[in-house]
Amino acid sequence: MRDAKIIRLAIDGMHCAGCVAKVEAALNSVAGVTHASVNLAQRTALVEGTAHASDLIAAVEATGRTASEIRTAADETAREAAEQLRFKQLIRQFVVAAAVGAPLFVAGMSGWLPQLASESFNTFWFILGLLTLAVMLYSGRHYYIGAARGFRRLQFDMDTLIATGTGAAWLYSMIISLWPASVPEMGRHIYFEAALIIIALINLGQALEMRARGKTSEAIRRLIGLTPKTARIVRDGEEIDVAIEMVQIGDMLRVRPGERISVDGVVADGHSLVDESMLTGEPMPVMKEAGDEVVGGTINGHGSFLFRATRVGADTVLAQIVAMVQQAQSSKPGIGRVVDRVAAVFVPTVLVIAAITFLIWFYAGPEPQISYALVTAMTVLIIACPCALGLATPMSIMVGVGKAAEHGILIRNGEALEQAGRLTTIVLDKTGTLTIGKPVVTDCIALHGSRKELLYLAASLESGSEHPLAAAILAAAAEEGVESGNVGGFKAIPGLGVEGVVDGRRLLLGSLRLMEEQGIEAEVEIRQQLAGLAEKARTPVLLAENGKLLGLLAVADPVRSDSREAVRRLKEKGLRVVMLTGDSRETANAIAEELGVDDVISEVMPADKDSKIADLQRGGEVVGMVGDGINDAAALARADVGFAIGAGTDIAMESADVTLMRSTPLSVITAIEISRATMANIRQNLVGAFIYNMLGIPVAAGVLFPFMGLLLNPMIAGAAMALSSFTVVSNANRLRLFTPESDRPQRNH
Repeated sequence: MRDAKIIRLAIDGMHCAGCVAKVEAALNSVAGVTHASVNLAQRTALVEGTAHASDLIAAVEATGRTASEIRTAADETAREAAEQLRFKQLIRQFVVAAAVGAPLFVAGMSGWLPQLASESFNTFWFILGLLTLAVMLYSGRHYYIGAARGFRRLQFDMDTLIATGTGAAWLYSMIISLWPASVPEMGRHIYFEAALIIIALINLGQALEMRARGKTSEAIRRLIGLTPKTARIVRDGEEIDVAIEMVQIGDMLRVRPGERISVDGVVADGHSLVDESMLTGEPMPVMKEAGDEVVGGTINGHGSFLFRATRVGADTVLAQIVAMVQQAQSSKPGIGRVVDRVAAVFVPTVLVIAAITFLIWFYAGPEPQISYALVTAMTVLIIACPCALGLATPMSIMVGVGKAAEHGILIRNGEALEQAGRLTTIVLDKTGTLTIGKPVVTDCIALHGSRKELLYLAASLESGSEHPLAAAILAAAAEEGVESGNVGGFKAIPGLGVEGVVDGRRLLLGSLRLMEEQGIEAEVEIRQQLAGLAEKARTPVLLAENGKLLGLLAVADPVRSDSREAVRRLKEKGLRVVMLTGDSRETANAIAEELGVDDVISEVMPADKDSKIADLQRGGEVVGMVGDGINDAAALARADVGFAIGAGTDIAMESADVTLMRSTPLSVITAIEISRATMANIRQNLVGAFIYNMLGIPVAAGVLFPFMGLLLNPMIAGAAMALSSFTVVSNANRLRLFTPESDRPQRNH
């Protein structure tokens, strides 16, 4: 069996939520497809499974649409170029229909057109009917072709409603032109101009919607635009520029001042400050030296360096970010799937309502009954097109996911975007999330001799150890210019410390328990100091020689500078904040008190972290988990929304729903704010779309006529339908102006 993969398709010919339901059903019916999601706003489909792209394309084409696979940035560019051509075509079709329909409307209202003959053939109106038909076929052929294909398959959508409404208007008018006596005199009214103006207005609405829709893809276009077109490869001592597609893993590349780094790699020679804001949202450039990783698309500063390519093409971080954003924009939250189910039965329901409306007016309406019946049925068909309904959710998701990406937040799917705003509890892993994840020496207290001597002896002793505490002590010595000496007879004492000989002196370095086991007593003052350090969540390490304490060092994993601010803001948003850690209760409580965390779950084994998340969920909490390590992966997957700190491991990022490219818990707040803003925007769109249809259809059917003598003109219905879609798209684009709280000036506390 072939490995499962994700295929992205560009689809042409979709206009409403009904189209989405039909295309999704067709794709999901293909053998090997595990899940298919169609995005009306993007006109794309995301298909997971083992099916071939050719089978998927055939399934789409069987519904009367066309499809093509999107594999590269060039395919994406080609799709956008096709959209531009389609926009221009819609404008031309609008102009032609309006150029004929508008003068007809004005002439008819002004009484400039000849009267219909009462009994005989009407040459003028017959010729005008043929002209109208030609314009309808030019400006609205896509609706008629789509409707014809749908009728053959008994599938009904927006094309069906438009084609049926305008086609009935033209046919009725043509019958009157040819055989006026077949219709009562009061019902002899021509609707050629109505058919043309409806098509013109709907084309204009689609063109405006397409133009506004294009703005929602700016985040993706900017990301794709970050990839350089060429790279400077160093071969045999010569530097040559080649197309980015020619770069291979292992190639040595030169980056000059101000250039974008072409692919991912590791610095081999030289150093420079690199602007990684496109990746992390962090404005401060980062120093890169030999051995440091660099990411394609980031911008080099004033220096120049050589680096070796480690990831190219679709494997680069930037390519994966683009793919993740595109996947998230194409996915649907729960609310979107509900809308799709409603839309699947909406158009057939409208057809039934239009038929009932026609029959009621035809049998119970005033004279001319046939005219009233035709106008009301046609108006129902036109105003009920569920375009706005189909666009309401995907438009907002596209903008919301793009906005998050601009802030270094990669959302994997629409479900996560929806859930993030509903969280009631945030669980924060301590190490690497609230703290920097790297221990440092915070205190160095010499009881005998100097501070530098204490550092020298401790660093020398630890030079043979791989323990994180050893790395912290060696780093502290290096910072103060203290070089470590040679150690002999080194021995690690598991869980307690180390021993060895430095400069002929036998030394012991480790915990208070190690000292007590070796019969080394700590005075009362020292024990008080140790207790004070423990209260500050610092781990004391004592150094002794020949049964005598020489001094002590305290090592701690420092709290991130913005962790306290993040906890405060999370609590301000009504969230319960829980810290989850494997540390001792004393250390965990000390950090929790410093940060203002609500609850602490300490001394938790890595394998038990996900069960603690499950316990909170059973208590009715909607839980978000923030972590960075391999031991957080299960908990991240278990949580309602998993947030992986970007500096964490690949496995943590793959298990999470949201990846925070900036290593700060403040990004969690930004993600929650964007989620809430996006879901509020979706609700606004859906309320507007539902109200439009719920009010529009009864008014179009003539419910107000008995009380107010009011009927809705079909042309006004066409304009309202076009305006509703444009309004939804415009409202979604308001999200582009949204500024998260983290970007606003903060008040003092």
